[in-house]
Amino acid sequence: MTDLTPAHHLPAPRDAELSDDAWALIDEATPASTKRAYRQDWDRFTTWCTQQNRTPLPATGQTVAEYATALALAEKAPSTIGRALAAIGKAHTTAGYTLDRRGASQALRGYRKRYAKAGGTVHKAAPVTLTALRAMVATLNPDKLVGVRDRAVIVVGFAMGARRSEIAALNLADVEWLDEGAQIRVRMSKADKDARGRIVALPYGSHLATCPVRALKAWTAALAANGRDTGPLFLRIDRHGRLGHVATGKGDPDGRITGETVAAIVRRAAIAAGLDAAQAFTGHSLRRGFATAAYAAPDADLVRIARHGGWKEGSAALFGYLEEVDRWQRNPAAGIGL
Repeated sequence: MTDLTPAHHLPAPRDAELSDDAWALIDEATPASTKRAYRQDWDRFTTWCTQQNRTPLPATGQTVAEYATALALAEKAPSTIGRALAAIGKAHTTAGYTLDRRGASQALRGYRKRYAKAGGTVHKAAPVTLTALRAMVATLNPDKLVGVRDRAVIVVGFAMGARRSEIAALNLADVEWLDEGAQIRVRMSKADKDARGRIVALPYGSHLATCPVRALKAWTAALAANGRDTGPLFLRIDRHGRLGHVATGKGDPDGRITGETVAAIVRRAAIAAGLDAAQAFTGHSLRRGFATAAYAAPDADLVRIARHGGWKEGSAALFGYLEEVDRWQRNPAAGIGL
């Protein structure tokens, strides 16, 4: 007998199958905002493949390298190309294929160098400073439901150092009121792949307009007055002032805002305050602003900042934000007697 493989180890007919329940759990592992972006990137890739008479799935390494080159020749930002490659890779992994991205990665690396030599820079969201935060909040009407909500989104988002997706995902049940302030449970986040969650403590602020606890209390009181004591913390408000109203076929059925809504709220307030001439403020500006403001404080604790905002240990993104503070406040050339 030449086949020494035990009979119970032989491949079974269903070894390559996945149930609908398994696919559903795999799908839930990717945030909704990422899935939307990946879907758009995948649609663009398949359209290009059709035009070029190439196969999108499974794609060859040469096809993916050529697509990365096509995006580079179209002068897309390196980050845009990187996300497109990630979307293509995700589609292949989900379908059970292995994608050879070596050529595409080298093409992207070469393009990054060419992009830098040509004067291209990586776009970064402008941080919301405390001065900017106060100016933005001052433009909001506290007598209108949308003004109360937007103040809470901006101030609470800043105080939490939260990602826009984390702000949008909050539920009323995630808020716990304590004598010291409010305690917020972030159930999942981009850096928390296993959804272990984290607790973010929000103390009372020294300025009434930008106190996160008071802003949150005002908003939850407004929700209660409208019969909302469960469900999403932050809800859509349409142009008629209706709370949680969702147009047919659009948005979450529970009326929850999206990460894109958070970005729109920040940008709208920044424009109203006359702060956004360079069009640099985004939903990420709150998170970046918190990091730089917290690090600039006299008793800054890098570990506490990272834990509060949910950054991974040794996060390059966080260090990049803090470098802008260190560049001047802790400049090594400033004290050497030049």
